[in-house]
Amino acid sequence: MAKTFREYSADQLLLMSPSLREWLPADHAVYFVADLVETLDLSAIYASYDEERGYPPYHPLLMTKLLLYGYTRGVRSARKLSEACQVDVAFRILASGQQPDFRTIASFRARHLKALGGLFDQVLRLCREAGLAKLGHVAVDGTKIRANASKHKAMSYARMKDEEARRRAQIKAWFDQCAATDAAEDALYGPDKTGDELPEELRDPKRRLEKIREAKAALEAEARAKGKAEPEPKAQRNFTDPESRIMPSNDKGAFVQAYNCQAAVDADSQVIVATDVVQASSDLGQLVPLIGHVQKQLGEKPKVVSADAGYWVEADLEQLEAEEIEALVAPQKIRHSEWRAMTSPRGRIPKGLSRKERMARKLRTKRGRAEYGKRKITAEPVFGQIKGALGFRQFLLRGHQKVRQEWRLVCTGNNILKLFRHGFRPQAAPLPG
Repeated sequence: MAKTFREYSADQLLLMSPSLREWLPADHAVYFVADLVETLDLSAIYASYDEERGYPPYHPLLMTKLLLYGYTRGVRSARKLSEACQVDVAFRILASGQQPDFRTIASFRARHLKALGGLFDQVLRLCREAGLAKLGHVAVDGTKIRANASKHKAMSYARMKDEEARRRAQIKAWFDQCAATDAAEDALYGPDKTGDELPEELRDPKRRLEKIREAKAALEAEARAKGKAEPEPKAQRNFTDPESRIMPSNDKGAFVQAYNCQAAVDADSQVIVATDVVQASSDLGQLVPLIGHVQKQLGEKPKVVSADAGYWVEADLEQLEAEEIEALVAPQKIRHSEWRAMTSPRGRIPKGLSRKERMARKLRTKRGRAEYGKRKITAEPVFGQIKGALGFRQFLLRGHQKVRQEWRLVCTGNNILKLFRHGFRPQAAPLPG
């Protein structure tokens, strides 16, 4: 018996709705992002367009929507964003059929990077208004994100000195060879013949030597700033992104060229309430600055702050205590097996305990274990979503300040998704005149 199928024709003409709002379901995230961006203050971006020059640029509102929606979808590459404006229905709706090329998108992001990073603060305040960032418990953690550079493009100070000497000797030998060749050709062909240019292969070694000297001087300057006469022999600098550092990754025994990305995350909503990017692989000293960012942006301090042993600095805990913020920070690394085997202490707190001993005792109490246990289900899942679902495992930009703003954009994308899933609906503001 022959089967009957629905009629299908690859050349079928369609009558599409004239309203873009009808192309996708009304509750699609693209409409949410479009409406949300129209409530944000983009005056810092508009202010840079202070004169008429050449062909009119794409509207900043369009470009900002395009970038922020891309960050909620894990599409960050300017080339991928440009392609999406042609082949992805949601992006086509967002751009109203316009198709900025990748150079335009990359240029807009580079030109307005600081202002775009600043949108994190505005979105965070909207999260607060929506009741998402309650600050009852904030978990602080860090994760290593690969720099836009290979660790194989890094060199230690000791190797720089050896390589500098080797390159100088190599260049001198080539100069001597050139001189000998010139003399031989002059004798053979006469002094008017060419032959006085350096060989093509000499150019790269010269540039390499210049880069080595620059990197060596930068390491020496850093050492002097720390009061040292000379850098440590193992001190390294990367030629592609000199401000990134080689850091241990989550893979045991592996090292990557990376930055250390910090985040303070609200335990109730997984909204990121503060961010930073540091060049040190250690988390030491990052706890108080992050909590300071929370207070500055939201005008309120968290009631409880948790962090792992990497953040243990007694002076930081003293400061948080003085500000009446309860800190739950492991004084040393606690293995899962040790954590499960812990028993709750009984009786009054013994006198004469050090801060580490008091903290260790507190984490063993029923309440201490419950509160500290929120840390691993707060910050770590957010990093997992950013790296796994959104695919953010490597920076596009280079340089410490630029990756700081890129990280803020990534975290802004996370918070926009939290707002969307919470059911918050923005009220669009009128466009600037």
